[in-house]
Parts: sequence; C-alpha cells; structure tokens
Amino acid sequence: MMGEIYAEALSGATVEVEHADGTRRPLNVASWFEPIDGDEAMLSRCTGPTLDIGSGPGRLTVALSHRGVHALGIDIAPRAVHLTRRAGGYALLRSVFDVIPRTGSWQTALLADGNIGIGGHPRVLLRRVRELVRPGGEVVAEVEPPGVTSRVDRVRLRRADIAGDWFAWAVVSADDIGRLAESSGFDLAESWQEQGRWFAALHPVG
Repeated sequence: MMGEIYAEALSGATVEVEHADGTRRPLNVASWFEPIDGDEAMLSRCTGPTLDIGSGPGRLTVALSHRGVHALGIDIAPRAVHLTRRAGGYALLRSVFDVIPRTGSWQTALLADGNIGIGGHPRVLLRRVRELVRPGGEVVAEVEPPGVTSRVDRVRLRRADIAGDWFAWAVVSADDIGRLAESSGFDLAESWQEQGRWFAALHPVG
C-alpha cells in the first residue's frame, strides 16, 4: 500500500506523512522534480560514476547525466524509475540492499533529501553504502541542521482516508554525523551549509 500511495503522490495526488503520535505533514513530492536551492552542493562533487540512492523522480540523476557524468538512480518505486527514465536519466528498480551494478567501484554515492534515513538504521545503511563506493570515493549525505535531535520515527503515508503500512525513518543531525560515520567505516571529511541545507562528505576508511 505504501508503494501505491507514493506512486499516487508522484502523479500529483495530495499525500501526507503521518507520525505515530498522529501529527501529519505534507509529502512535498513536487519539489523533487525540479532543481532545489543547494543541489549544487552535491552535484559539484560528482565528477565520476555516481550512484543516487533513493533517487525518486530523478532530478539529481538527470542533472548529472546532462553534465556528462555517468549516474545511476535506484528507487523502490516503479513510478519513480519510470519518471527518471522518461526525463533522460538511467534508473533501476531496486533497494540499496539488493544487487547493485558496479558494486565497490562507485566514485560517489548520494543520500539526498534525508535519504540517510532509509530503513531507520543509518549505521546499517552506511555500512552497505561503504561496500558500494570504491577506495578513495565519497558519500555525500544531506543531514538535519545542528540542534536537531537525531532519532528514528515511525511513520506512514496517508492519502485522505487511505493509509499505508508503518515504517521506520531515521533523522540524522549534523551534530551526530561524525560519530555515525566513524562507526560505519568512514571519516567525516567535511560538513557544511548551503542555501539553508546541511550536507556531510564521508570518505571510506582503508
């Protein structure tokens, strides 16, 4: 059901993210179709083969392709993959935990739009991404501003009276990304703010 509601959101339906305490916020899918202020903070670092994890409708994957960078988006939603391909990007329907082409040889992996929260276990996710990037590569993750509490939320997608299944989603603060990186096989190379968004560049150890 979650996949169906997400697909409807990508097609223009009004969808909310509902938290376990009953609070709701809009799922602002429309913003994922066009460049967002601050995207250049990620795109400019992608000079070699780049894996866009949780690529959605593919704004970053497509932008990199237009720059001549080999980029692959992966997403678990068929609609998202279709939209990326239609816009001229390369995308595959799969989870980051599935078999990924070029495992161990990606120069850059992107975790944009809070996708470091995928699965609710950011340490597990980063250890998986550590397997995907090559020695000397880089992971660029978008994180929450300093002062935000890192946590795992229980959420679901809702469209009017129809709700999807509950799932876990992690929130990682810029305050905590260094410790998380260290425990996941990375060094924190840099963290910075651009256009009101916070990012971290992680380099694999060894």
